[in-house]
Amino acid sequence: MTDEVTDAYVQEQLNEGLRCVGCGALMQITEPQNAGYLPLSALKKAIDSEELFCQRCFRLRHYNEIQPVELTDDDFADLLHQISDTKSLIVYVMDVFDVTGSEISGLPRFVGQDNPILVVANKIDLLPKLLNKRRLKNWLQAELKSQGIQPADIFLTSATHPKNLDDLLETIDDLRQDRDVYVVGVTNVGKSTLINQIIKSRTGIQDLITTSRFPGTTLDRIVIPLSDGKDLIDTPGIIKRDQMAYVLSNKDLKYALPKNEIKPRTYQLNPEQTLFIGGLARFDFESGERTAITAYFENNLKLHRTKLAGADELYDKHVGELLQPAPSGISTHELIKHEFNVTEKSDIVFSGLGWMTVPADIKVSGWAPKGVSVLIRKAMI
Repeated sequence: MTDEVTDAYVQEQLNEGLRCVGCGALMQITEPQNAGYLPLSALKKAIDSEELFCQRCFRLRHYNEIQPVELTDDDFADLLHQISDTKSLIVYVMDVFDVTGSEISGLPRFVGQDNPILVVANKIDLLPKLLNKRRLKNWLQAELKSQGIQPADIFLTSATHPKNLDDLLETIDDLRQDRDVYVVGVTNVGKSTLINQIIKSRTGIQDLITTSRFPGTTLDRIVIPLSDGKDLIDTPGIIKRDQMAYVLSNKDLKYALPKNEIKPRTYQLNPEQTLFIGGLARFDFESGERTAITAYFENNLKLHRTKLAGADELYDKHVGELLQPAPSGISTHELIKHEFNVTEKSDIVFSGLGWMTVPADIKVSGWAPKGVSVLIRKAMI
């Protein structure tokens, strides 16, 4: 039957804007290094079987391999900026474990000042179950206000283990009022996983959209028709290169990104003590009274306590061995120091990795690879 799909028919389909159903990229047969590529013979079979996945999505889905493509940060921003010309409901997906790292600066300007924003705080299953959800919502409200966002609502969920998906869909229907729905967020916050759960709940189709732990999996808008003629649109994730994911190899990502409920680890630290976070980052308690520091990181990520005085030498000697995982080829001289004088209970956040909760009236430092943000914020927990 594949022989019936002629070269001319394939070209006709390409001219009409054939898209990969996994990442949204326009399909093409001439440039292997660019988005949407699939060899002609494979594209014929894909059209025949109605499984239109580009080569990149196919290899990611079946072999867990990621192939880089030539898309710039500006390409992603331009795609998102087109939303400002529409009248839509914006579903802003954030990673509640990495709120700072999943913020989109100037979001209302991108998506239009008059479009309502529903904030979906995803990955709630990663936070301790005893966390007060109302207090968390209030904390998120304050964070969003600092971004200039007054959300229509804040919804806590887990796209991986959805227990309140029907409630979320009801909230979306109530807020959209006969409008299209655009789902936006930075890379790796779980947008496509969330949309896959919505598709599955309504159609029974599983894992239609390509998802992975790798940043930037969705490459163009993916349009899903709704029953009333409007659309649900998954947009590409905005790339924030200050996240830890961008300095890790693919194999090390699984050791750094949390998958299950985080178990807080508390340490009684004296001044001039250091905690290494694997080989990825470092926390120095420089001065203040002996105090408790609580760490929130992937449970299998090893933390190592040592004296501040010998921390540089220990890192250079043991990075990649005792201290792992670690960015390849890095030494202590390539970790950048960020100093903080803490005036209230706060979190020292290592973007995309986790955080340390510290008390007031101490001086601390956070170290991370060049380009990875280390920030201070009011304590979440």
